[in-house]
Amino acid sequence: MDSELDRYSYYLKVERAMSPNTVASYLSDLEDFFTAVAAGPASVDKDTVLDYLSSRTVSERTLAREMSALRSFFSWFRSTGGRADNPTEGIELPKLGRYLPSVLSVKEVEAILSSVDVSSSKGLRDRAMLEMLYACGLRVSELLDLKISDIFSKEGFIRVTGKGDKQRVVPVGESALDALSAYFAERPLPARECEDIVFLNNKGVRLSRVYVFKMVKAQAMAAGVDKEISPHTFRHSFATHLIENGADLRAVQEMLGHESILTTEIYTHIDTATWQRNIMSHHPHKL
Repeated sequence: MDSELDRYSYYLKVERAMSPNTVASYLSDLEDFFTAVAAGPASVDKDTVLDYLSSRTVSERTLAREMSALRSFFSWFRSTGGRADNPTEGIELPKLGRYLPSVLSVKEVEAILSSVDVSSSKGLRDRAMLEMLYACGLRVSELLDLKISDIFSKEGFIRVTGKGDKQRVVPVGESALDALSAYFAERPLPARECEDIVFLNNKGVRLSRVYVFKMVKAQAMAAGVDKEISPHTFRHSFATHLIENGADLRAVQEMLGHESILTTEIYTHIDTATWQRNIMSHHPHKL
């Protein structure tokens, strides 16, 4: 089974050009499935898949992701001649409601940014990271992969390498550039392989995703922001605030690196939901 998953992993990375995080998620779901059913891919039938899915005590969203992983794997396995059919065919994905991510207000963003103690090189770096997450709507992987050679300060933009190694150009404001400049003045001496990487730890090597998640949560707590947030919340807030202030949806799509504008449209729903809550909170017959 390990050899099949290795081949499938290669297919996802090379032929489908999926991001490392997506590949890892798919493989994790498949390993859980094959461990639970104790059967190889050639012997799994539709009932096996249905029994497994019905036994799962997870959210509909997680179940949909697991189903996508199974469907993709068995489609690939059939294409390689491993079997003549796909046991996931005819199994419908659970119907999901539209997911509205958590969004920070402008005041909450400012409070989190201001909460960072910039009297140390660590604080200067963390402030610069938060500024870049919000100013450019970056994913964590994009933030950590950002290179010095990708920053064009005089022109006011950065070059971002996103999912599938696709590049896009994103404007960056003075506040973020000033924070970067302050950080660069105290940036640790980089290891040879990290000379062009922007954000480094005190040993001069790349930061981990885990660090960024912990740092964001810690600064939110320090700022008194009582919301369950992650680095991605700054990306959601970036897009929502742009749309609230009249930015063109296509432009926001390009800055976020979304392949489909349907993905970007979620932020118009967030804007509407915020507007509805604001209206109803002032309505004399509110519940």
